[in-house]
Formats: sequence, C-alpha cells, structure tokens
Amino acid sequence: LRLLPQQRYLRTESAEVSALERKRNVLCCLITRILKVEKQLHMDSLVFRVIDACQKGQLGPGVQFLSFCCHSVDVLSCILHLLSQGYVLRQEGRPHVLEY
Repeated sequence: LRLLPQQRYLRTESAEVSALERKRNVLCCLITRILKVEKQLHMDSLVFRVIDACQKGQLGPGVQFLSFCCHSVDVLSCILHLLSQGYVLRQEGRPHVLEY
C-alpha cells in the first residue's frame, strides 16, 4: 500500500480556466459596450479601442484587475465568439465593419 501525494495540478488548471473565462467575459462586455455606443465600427478601430481601454483600466463599473493585459489576438477571438453567438453582426457589403 502506497500513499500518493494530492494532485495539485488539477486545482491549478481549474483556476487558470476560471481566470481565462473571466478575461473573456470582461473583453466581450467591453466590446459590446463600445459597439452599443457607436452602433457600428471598423474592426481595427474596435480592437484599438478595447486595447486602449484595457491599458487605461477602463474596464467598466465594478471590474478591477490588478494586472489586466490584453492583446489584439484576445480581442479578435472575443469578436469571433460574439459573431458566432449573434451578438455582433457584419455588414453585408463591408465585412470589416461590425454592428451591434
């Protein structure tokens, strides 16, 4: 009979997943909030505005991250997620322009 040490990587992995989900939720909310105000926006401008808001710490009311860093890949991934969910739409003739 041998006692094995407790597996710590399972708890670490779930914590990392939780942090990534929170980051994706914050970015999706920020994208949605910006598009609600602007109604439609070029994809590049939206990515720039989201990254700028993250760097300035303007993530929204009640959202505080000590170190919240996002890259264009993160923002584009969230845009694709919102497109697949139907929250964000592309214009028919101009697919680089997004609408809420």
